[in-house]
Amino acid sequence: MDTTRATRREWLGLAVLALPTLLLSVDLSVLYLALPHLSIHLGADSTEQLWILDIYSFLLAGFLVTMGTLGDRVGRRRLLLVGAAAFGVTSVVAAYATSPGMLIAARALLGIAGATLMPSTMALIRNMFRDPKQMATAIGIWFACFTGGMTLGPLVGGALLSTFWWGSAFLLGVPFMALLLVAGPLLLPEYRDRGAGRVDLTSVALSLAAILPVIYGLKEIARDGWRPSAGVAVVAGVLAGVLFVRRQRRLANPLLDLRLFANRSFRSALATGLAMGIVMAGVTLTSTLYLQAVAGLSPLRAGFWLVPQMIVMAAGMMTAPALARRIRPAYLMAAGLLVAGAGMLVQTRTGAVDGVAAVVVGLTLAGLGISPTMALTMNLLLSSAPPEKAGTAASISETSGELGIALGVATLGSLATVAYRARLAVPPGTPAEAGHAARQGITDATAAAQQLPGPLGADLLDAARAAFTAGLTTVAGVGAAIFVGLAVLAALAFRHVPRTGATPEADQALPAPAPTP
Repeated sequence: MDTTRATRREWLGLAVLALPTLLLSVDLSVLYLALPHLSIHLGADSTEQLWILDIYSFLLAGFLVTMGTLGDRVGRRRLLLVGAAAFGVTSVVAAYATSPGMLIAARALLGIAGATLMPSTMALIRNMFRDPKQMATAIGIWFACFTGGMTLGPLVGGALLSTFWWGSAFLLGVPFMALLLVAGPLLLPEYRDRGAGRVDLTSVALSLAAILPVIYGLKEIARDGWRPSAGVAVVAGVLAGVLFVRRQRRLANPLLDLRLFANRSFRSALATGLAMGIVMAGVTLTSTLYLQAVAGLSPLRAGFWLVPQMIVMAAGMMTAPALARRIRPAYLMAAGLLVAGAGMLVQTRTGAVDGVAAVVVGLTLAGLGISPTMALTMNLLLSSAPPEKAGTAASISETSGELGIALGVATLGSLATVAYRARLAVPPGTPAEAGHAARQGITDATAAAQQLPGPLGADLLDAARAAFTAGLTTVAGVGAAIFVGLAVLAALAFRHVPRTGATPEADQALPAPAPTP
């Protein structure tokens, strides 16, 4: 009997692991719909609204590496269940918050609890599915659940908020966590690295000092443009990162095992995922703004137009493992990335009038194209790490994803703003104050146009929409070029990787550990 093959228990366990994955992705999109309601009810000002949105992602990104390594040491199932309990309790606190400060604090705790869930689920998949083909399929299902949650979020959120109060958006996750707490001990195995030492608290502090300022600075640059305070935050984070790496090299039991990066498959998969995240974050930002500010759609209707992209992404992630059994991952990834590049070229044909079709078709092709690479790079990340380091590998991947989103919004979002301002032609006769507001961005231009007399306001709005469309097509053109370049790099970087289930080459093994200092 083949002991490496997963049984019915492992597949049922995968269904249990899909619960927190589905919940976290639903949570991301539900809050955007709930924000206007809770802001009115709690009296949150604009700064408090930003912190309600951002504090979760700040602390999630900051604690991923720590929690991934902690799960390797104390037990992945144990950490998952502790995190699920904390997430459920804190969700109730958030739902019944009576002030903006209370909700911000609850969201901060949700971010820390969320950091325990994602690495633990991926690491447990690595332990439960030892057969390469089955592990690839399980990862595809996991990713499909994540994108499915992003699809369901606007629909579920819209239904909840039309019937109940804003707190129902947070209570949505409580039954999921309760089911995980009941089924987890029955279906999920426990695994921990018995040879690992204690967690180095100095390394934890340095990792937070590296990640949090960088994410904060990039978000501030994306929101308000370049400012000295944002630049100082990024530089401080980079310096703390240098100190963190130097300390890991000296420790016998480091928080982050840098030997993982010595593996070519690991490095290449991580870099590919980061680059895709940067492009898709920038493209999604400009596309959703176009649908609302240029096409004039409501947030809910704009969310519906994003559903096709999520559907094809889920389908692509589910079919990628089967295709990788017949086609080498390098060729499969390269072909998919070329399809994503074609989608971006479609978006470059977007017009300021009747451009919704080009935006949606471009996003859908991009989602279909990147889906095989997303599933296969995660499979490579986990399979190239030894089982005892699976939590660390998963946390590095998740942190890279958060960094990619922040970088994409900051860089490509700034590029769209530069193109917008360069192309904006303020109509003659526009008051100086309205013209200045219009140059800040499409949303400010829309508000300024509403304050002007009919023809002048319409002309300013048309000019702003045309300028923003130019920014969108510029970002799409850059995205197309990056995807084509990634296709070439994927074909070269992963050419040594065999078809899924074939005999791996020697490159797939980690180098021997260095002697303990």
